[in-house]
Amino acid sequence: MLKQIEGSYAMAEAIALCRPEVVCAYPITPQTHIVEGIGELVREGKLARCEFINVESEFAALSVAIGASAAGARAYTATSSQGLLFMAEAVYNAAGLGLPIVMTLGNRAIGAPINIWNDHSDAMSMRDAGWMQLFAETNQEAVDLHIQAFRLAEELSMPVMVCVDGFILTHAVERIEIPSQEDVDAFLPPYDPVQVLDPREPVSIGAMVGPDAFTEVRFLQHYKQQQALSLLPKFAAEYEARFGRAAGGLLRTYKADDAELLVVAMGSVNGTIKDTIDEMRAESIKIGLVTLVSYRPFPTAALRAALANAKDVVVIEKSFAVGIGGQLANNVDQALRNMTVAPRVHSVVAGLGGRPITRAALHRVFRQAVIQPWEATHFLDLNERIVAAEIHRTRKKRRSGPTAENILKRLASESSFVPAE
Repeated sequence: MLKQIEGSYAMAEAIALCRPEVVCAYPITPQTHIVEGIGELVREGKLARCEFINVESEFAALSVAIGASAAGARAYTATSSQGLLFMAEAVYNAAGLGLPIVMTLGNRAIGAPINIWNDHSDAMSMRDAGWMQLFAETNQEAVDLHIQAFRLAEELSMPVMVCVDGFILTHAVERIEIPSQEDVDAFLPPYDPVQVLDPREPVSIGAMVGPDAFTEVRFLQHYKQQQALSLLPKFAAEYEARFGRAAGGLLRTYKADDAELLVVAMGSVNGTIKDTIDEMRAESIKIGLVTLVSYRPFPTAALRAALANAKDVVVIEKSFAVGIGGQLANNVDQALRNMTVAPRVHSVVAGLGGRPITRAALHRVFRQAVIQPWEATHFLDLNERIVAAEIHRTRKKRRSGPTAENILKRLASESSFVPAE
């Protein structure tokens, strides 16, 4: 059914179609509308046989999901930003226990300073916790990825995180195709858990593991994610055959066949990148795009094949590791190791804290990559004057004050300054 609907509520309807039996969440912007939508469906009786549990924190939300999943229920939760950090211990526990929980992450920046807008810092903070991470480009894909996420989680008995850009997707109202219950039921089998806490067959779960077996337990998490590299394309093909839409998989390309410069990115920014590529193609610049859907597991072989013929690769990412650079760029660089002739990888950090990523800015950085590539991490639209002023302040005065507040004051004074005519 085609609906004009907010992204969060579309995701809520898609998740409800997957028939979760326990939903638990704690409100945090910008994911709140998703669980509000599910809560309304439960209250109205449209989502039957589902217990919606109000909890006192994000840590409690995932803890309840862990208990529910261990008891044999199809479990779901959602969070964002600091909420994900608060449940960090439980994030690792869910993966270590091999529980097929699905969680939506409404991507948002992590403080300090406090920021409620979108970037990918939260997802990157838990990229190695053992969860599979799928990134949606559009709200339609967010709907479709959630349905595939439950299938993937339950096939491997491992948790899946569906990452959707906060506000850009969660709060956007657009036309979205909501699948029928019959099609979802045909694609997603009834939940048949691999492990269940059953009083008739008592077992321990989460037991202490010493050095003699810990490596093997951790390796098996890695092994399951490697299996997902073949399952994700398979499920995406099945999904397209039934629903008539291409969604999911490992990655997809756009105008990449003859491209000498390829861009790699995740999430909603790919729409703006495609528009920029169209404009540059009109000027006969051979540029294309590789959109990553699966970040964990990282599709090393598929990405290497997609980038093999390019001269240069520009990685656009909405997060970075302080002191080293972009996490995605580092993974792309690693994927291209040991090639006889590998393209040069250029890292661009953009959109931090919700800063707009404009076509004009992308034009500049892509043209620079064609003419004069760079080696260090490039920060798109960085206000170098403000940065230099703050560095000067800290060198000149020992008690120079908090950096964030100093920069805000300087920005305010500059915006109020009117030059003489």
